[in-house]
Amino acid sequence: MTERLVTAPDATRILPARLEPDAIGAAQDTIIGMANSAPTVALGLSLAGLAAAAAYGSGPVIILCGIPMLVIANAYRRLNLWSANCGASFEWVGRAIDPYLGFITGWLMIAASLIAAVAGVVVLAPSMLAIVGDSALSTWPNILISSVVIVVLLVIAVAGIRLTARTQVAMGVIEYVILIGFSLWGLVLVLTRHHGTFPISRGWLSLSGIGGQGSLASGLLIAVFMLAGWDATVYVNEEVKHRRHNPGRAAVIAVALLIIIYTFSQVGLQGVVSPAKLKANSSSVLVYVAQAMGGGGSAKLMALALALSVIASTGVSIVILARMIYGMASHRVLPPVLGNVSPRFATPAVASVVVGVILIVVTWVYLLSGSIANAFTQLINVTGVLYASFYILTALSAIAYYRRRIFGNVWDAVLVGVLPLAAAGFLVWIVIRSWQNAPASQRWSLFGIVMAGVLLMLVARYVLRSSFFQIPRESAPREK
Repeated sequence: MTERLVTAPDATRILPARLEPDAIGAAQDTIIGMANSAPTVALGLSLAGLAAAAAYGSGPVIILCGIPMLVIANAYRRLNLWSANCGASFEWVGRAIDPYLGFITGWLMIAASLIAAVAGVVVLAPSMLAIVGDSALSTWPNILISSVVIVVLLVIAVAGIRLTARTQVAMGVIEYVILIGFSLWGLVLVLTRHHGTFPISRGWLSLSGIGGQGSLASGLLIAVFMLAGWDATVYVNEEVKHRRHNPGRAAVIAVALLIIIYTFSQVGLQGVVSPAKLKANSSSVLVYVAQAMGGGGSAKLMALALALSVIASTGVSIVILARMIYGMASHRVLPPVLGNVSPRFATPAVASVVVGVILIVVTWVYLLSGSIANAFTQLINVTGVLYASFYILTALSAIAYYRRRIFGNVWDAVLVGVLPLAAAGFLVWIVIRSWQNAPASQRWSLFGIVMAGVLLMLVARYVLRSSFFQIPRESAPREK
């Protein structure tokens, strides 16, 4: 493969900004990245499991996991300085390493985000009904509520990134105030040794947990899946003010804030009830903990935070999936019609509608067919591995693109070479451990996702005849 030397960021070839430029700021972009991680939902799914795995040394485990995530986020920032486009890692890996690997990276991005979106959609109705103290016992109320919410979120996504950002900020503020407020309240109860709480000990500050009984590997496996999703900031980069600088900064800030929120909330809430009660109520642990703290009213307030987290995450998923697809379709590796932009709303309307329809159809099938639901559950369980995989490829593309600067000075050697390689190595270890611990059904699910990507790649190469597969390899020049 030929190689092309890029002389400066301003001279880099980028796709025309057909989406609305300078529509949102860095703060709004940061909220979008955090919403995609869905802090309240992720904490609800992981609170009991992480406390048990880490033997209550959860805080140090989250912080340790957050360090390589910050390094990966910084790799995104540097790559976005080079090329700011919705395709993000798809194009970065393709232009810095290999276009075929770039396509697979783009496919992993789409697969991970789509599966995560459906995983959120199927709990939309229960989360919303819990606010009024009701439960969705029958299938059709679940389907109706989920479908209506998806349609509303789709309309917002098509209407424009400005409306999406405003909606995300409004929901985010309420969600985080509730979650942090309960976490502070819980921490006070634990510190004052309120009746029924599990007291803080020195083990809470140790990576090995209480009595050295914690499993660092198991804790890190959970923590990395909690933190995943912050990369949403770069998929809207063509619509962010200072598109080369702000999306990358927003990614780094989003990771830092998520580390703080997850650490504080985990530590604040894991000791409110006994370990036995925490484990017994793991399926609805946040609502249960809130109930233990303040009764039915508190439980409904926490249910509101959960519902907002699910809705926000689903809305962001529609937006970023549409832009991933738009970015790839612009290179004709997906049908070109998916790269069309609405002249009225300046959004990838066709791709957005396709994503919305897919979410509705999959949700209906999931809720109506028990066998398919069980099969899809296996896909949901490997979502974290998919995220880790394209994070690894993105980190390696940063090293490949800036490789000439690694030997320029010690600072660049550390920032561009050593740290991204170490972070990628950490995630490789996570993927390997996940593969080793996964049942055969999950391994086959991963294999199926990769093979589907290979098949689509062959279609893009030989049917759509995309020129993306002939692009030269690029690298940044050595700094003088």
